[in-house]
Formats: sequence, structure tokens, C-alpha cells
Amino acid sequence: MATEKIKVSISNRQKDVKIPTGMRLLIRRCCNAVLKMENFKGSAEISVSFLNNDQIRQLNNEYRGKDMPTDVLSFPLGENGVYDINEETGAAMLGDIVISMQKAVEQAQIYGHSLQREVGFLTVHSMLHLLGYDHEQGGLQAVKMREKEEDVMNRLGLSRNESYVFNNEK
Repeated sequence: MATEKIKVSISNRQKDVKIPTGMRLLIRRCCNAVLKMENFKGSAEISVSFLNNDQIRQLNNEYRGKDMPTDVLSFPLGENGVYDINEETGAAMLGDIVISMQKAVEQAQIYGHSLQREVGFLTVHSMLHLLGYDHEQGGLQAVKMREKEEDVMNRLGLSRNESYVFNNEK
């Protein structure tokens, strides 16, 4: 069996929140876990960027007409399971994920869990968008997406009330 290569390019474009050690590895694990759960075949490329609230507000306004910061935005490059292919690598280019680190810190405090769990969740959520899932219309699609998010988070040991950093219970 040919080995699939998953390339996750991660860039930090903000200076407001220090990126904790291990965060990049966590994001790669989240991307891989979603692709595995979805039985994605072949190689894939994903880009993840850390922004601040001002930067993500500008994108949210430009692309969604919402002049306010949001936690994560997904920019899928494919439609209906068909993706552009990187000529050099042969990998499917799934798209871009942008995460507001300020919003992630805020939400982690509100929900009472670690920043790692919050960024992990936002990554999983956004990966599902890159693969064509949508919750905007609500209903069954939203429920299905939520179930998939929780499934991946549980597989990664990042279930709702736990953090893999502080989890000593079995």
C-alpha cells in the first residue's frame, strides 16, 4: 500500500497570543484524525494560520459580510469531494484554516477547558468544512457534523470535559 502524505503547513501571523509548545503537533494530529475517520484516500495538503481578532474580523467581513471577529474560518479548495491537485506532489489541496488565537483563548476560558482542546476542536471543525460538511443550515447536517467533531475529539483524548495535558483519570 502506498503511503499517503498529509502535509499541514502552519504559520503564526499574530503576536497577541504565545503559541504553546506542542500546539503544532496537536493541529497535525487533528487533521490526520479527521482524514482517517473520513477514510480520505491519497495525499493531502492543508494550510493553518494563527491570526488575531482584527485580522480574522477583516476576513470574516470580506468573505462572509460579517464585520466581527470569529473563532475560525475555513476556505475549502474542493467541492463535492473533488480537489485541486498540487502538480509537484500529487496531493489534494484541501484548503486553508484560519484560527483567531485571541478568540480561542477567550472561548477556552468561557468553556473552562484548555487552549489545546479549544484549538483542537476548531481545527477538527474546520477540517470537516474543508471536506464539505456544513452546519449553517442547521438540522441533520449540523447534528451529523457535531457528532463527527465529538468522535474525533474523543479519539484524540480531548473529550469535552478533559484535557490531555491534565488528564490523570482512567
